[in-house]
Amino acid sequence: MWILRLIVIVLFGISGYFLSKEYGLTYKGPVTAGIVAFCVIILELSLRKVRVGKIIGATIGLAVGIILANLIMLPLRTFISDVFLVSFIIYASAGYTGLLIGFSKGENLTTAAISRFFRGQSAEENLKLLDTSAIIDGRIADVCDTGFMEGAFVVPQFILQELQHIADSSDSMKRSRGRRGLDILHKIQKLSGITVKIIDDDFPKIKEVDSKLVALAKMLNGKIITNDFNLNKVAQLHDVQVLNINDLSNALKPVVLPGEMMKVFIIKEGKESNQGVAYTDDGTMVVVENARKQIGRNVDVVVTSVLQTTAGRLIFSKPVNEY
Repeated sequence: MWILRLIVIVLFGISGYFLSKEYGLTYKGPVTAGIVAFCVIILELSLRKVRVGKIIGATIGLAVGIILANLIMLPLRTFISDVFLVSFIIYASAGYTGLLIGFSKGENLTTAAISRFFRGQSAEENLKLLDTSAIIDGRIADVCDTGFMEGAFVVPQFILQELQHIADSSDSMKRSRGRRGLDILHKIQKLSGITVKIIDDDFPKIKEVDSKLVALAKMLNGKIITNDFNLNKVAQLHDVQVLNINDLSNALKPVVLPGEMMKVFIIKEGKESNQGVAYTDDGTMVVVENARKQIGRNVDVVVTSVLQTTAGRLIFSKPVNEY
């Protein structure tokens, strides 16, 4: 690329030299051409860091601004004597305003969206972006397998790279988690009614993967599937809808009301004095009062209260003979 840029500078310099000879400008022609070539290269380097959508949006905005300025100038030409000054102000103002608006709004323009527009396709709706934690967790594959979810799942390239990085970790636990995530993703791809799209959209200026995912969800107007508590909160601050796997799991747990009887197996002692702890089949913790001596036994209990926490549901109970 730098060789091409050098060639551009040389070509500009040669052109400037011949123009200076023709018009008698001596050294001014090559110097001016060199400065112009340098400015062009600086502009090219700057535009490389800008998203294509912003460039397209700025171009469209500038064109709309100039057209609007033309329409404004049509009736004014017959009334104004100093047409040049007024037209310059109107053209500059309208063009600059259109350029800025197009540049700011063009962030949502992607090559995929533009190609869909020219093919006459409508924008995709109900896109769901998969987070690394949700993929590794694996429950999303089971939910999809039941047929309760359908449509397009989006996996950004930076999420896939994070999964591959975890799978290549020197830590055996991380390595197994990463490989499990890749297996789960492959399983979801095979499910009927589910489309998994790997996209290359990235945000080089954003370093954190979670922040990139939120920015991409805003751009695509999609939802994020995760079980990461912090990502959930950040997404809510940015007004991005989140489908939390843990919330879904808690919603599907059997409803237990105070006064109902249960049979549980006391596994260990609780935090408070003389408490025992058991678990239901779905993993809900059951705290049993006065059951410390019953550890390792099945006990009939009566539910006294149910507490819903961010970590899940917590059931408090007492042995039947003490209720």
